[in-house]
Amino acid sequence: MEDFEFLRYVTIGQYLPGDSVVHRLDPRTKLSVFLFLTLAVTFSLSYTGNLILVAVTLGLVLLARLPLGYIFAGLKPAVPLIIILAVLQLLFYGDAYVPYGMAAQTLFQKGWIHITTGSVQLVIVSALRFVELLFLTSLLTNTTTLSDLTHGMEAMLRPFSRVGLPAHELSLVATVALRFIPLLAEQLEIIMKAQASRGVSLAHQGRFRFVATARQMAALVVPLFIDAFRRAEDLILAMQARCYVGGRGRSHFVRLKFRQTDYIAYALGLSFSAAMLVFRNRFPI
Repeated sequence: MEDFEFLRYVTIGQYLPGDSVVHRLDPRTKLSVFLFLTLAVTFSLSYTGNLILVAVTLGLVLLARLPLGYIFAGLKPAVPLIIILAVLQLLFYGDAYVPYGMAAQTLFQKGWIHITTGSVQLVIVSALRFVELLFLTSLLTNTTTLSDLTHGMEAMLRPFSRVGLPAHELSLVATVALRFIPLLAEQLEIIMKAQASRGVSLAHQGRFRFVATARQMAALVVPLFIDAFRRAEDLILAMQARCYVGGRGRSHFVRLKFRQTDYIAYALGLSFSAAMLVFRNRFPI
């Protein structure tokens, strides 16, 4: 039955109720800190910088009292893709990436295969970045309800509405996209169980079983997308039936207010991210 259980590996977009400090923060604070730390992760190239970011993001996850096993379960569906990308970077990216803090050295070269210290560093740094982004995304979505995320994004984008940016519509689209992630995983389970009940073999053996698995997954894409389009159409009809007209002229029942902990978290997140960006070229390796 584990071959059909996709929903338990979808950790992003699932709210986990709690009473931690992170849960009680204003959604605007969490979104802002998320953006600050994402910038720090994006521009950090060294081993040292990424290890610091892993430690900080892991500390935030523990502060939010989120189960690590649950978060790492979200890595399982992406492991094959991570391995493929790591192999491609290791074998074909040797001359294109200059290693940070080290001299470029060839570790192995034979024909078109060229492994250097740069390609090894790129593989390790990319893996660390993936873990950091997983921690940050899980931290944001597991500690914030979808309604709070909507209110937070709309409040942050509202000042740009003066230049024509549809703040309410953009926040609604982002929220609906997050909500559809677990729904697609659930529908994929239903489709696979329906095919298995009709005699379709989903367990492949042999050396090239990944090819048969890829073909099987391709057969699942069409019904999955058809169901996604059907859900989208139902959502559109439901919004039209309720006379949805967008954000212009709409009042707000929820009023967001910053508290002292929000100011402290905002200042700490901004200061740490700025320090990582300013001193990113001063790490030894």
